[in-house]
Amino acid sequence: MKKLLAYIIIASTLLITLSACGNSNGSADGDQAKLVIGVDDKFAPMGFRDENNELTGFDIEYAKAAGEAMGMEVTFQPIDWKTKETELSSGRIDLIWNGYTITNDRKEKVLFTKPYLENEQVIVTKADSSIDRLEDLSDKDVALQALSSAADALNGSPVRQTVKSITEYADNVLALTDLKAGRVDAVVIDEVVIDYYMAKEEGQFKVLDESLSSELYGIGVKKGNEALLDKLQNALNQLNDDGTAEKISQKWFGESKVLK
Repeated sequence: MKKLLAYIIIASTLLITLSACGNSNGSADGDQAKLVIGVDDKFAPMGFRDENNELTGFDIEYAKAAGEAMGMEVTFQPIDWKTKETELSSGRIDLIWNGYTITNDRKEKVLFTKPYLENEQVIVTKADSSIDRLEDLSDKDVALQALSSAADALNGSPVRQTVKSITEYADNVLALTDLKAGRVDAVVIDEVVIDYYMAKEEGQFKVLDESLSSELYGIGVKKGNEALLDKLQNALNQLNDDGTAEKISQKWFGESKVLK
């Protein structure tokens, strides 16, 4: 009797263990049941907190729509943008999706979807600033988000050799705050981001006509996970084909900006 009871306990334990493993690994065909997406939650209008502290923005809605098309539950994990690739490679997040610029350096670290949005790296100053051209940045204090494509754009420009100093911030909100306070003279920033803040805070800023660089946004997937990359790309293609992507773009940008 005792042996029979022991066998029952062992068998029950094995069943529970196998069941738990099955839940953590997703469905039987190997697909993930959930997607954890790493975001910068101060990157309006792509992903940011609204007045109720809820995550919103173009990329947030776009990701939710893609998750629905994939039949997967989407959750968002705010991360330190400087550690985004580390978060992905460690498995703490499944995707980097928040105005993530495709660069050759990043291609060495992650898999990318096809580009879905175009962007420019631009220079923003206070509206009453005497800075009107890139050459006017000589001997000026410039700000940008740390380990962002803004840094890549500035480092790749001859302007980099003429500026007085470069201050790196954890996010664009802090950089713009210091710009308004006069602690820096200019900020290198994504055009889609500053367009949002210029509409929100009319008369505060101006953008130079000359941009530093053009770029493309993509979604980062962990190296080796081609299955997830293919599934995600198919979902994005579906959102383009059925008009969902354009609808989300119209809501956030007032025009169709999503690449097909």
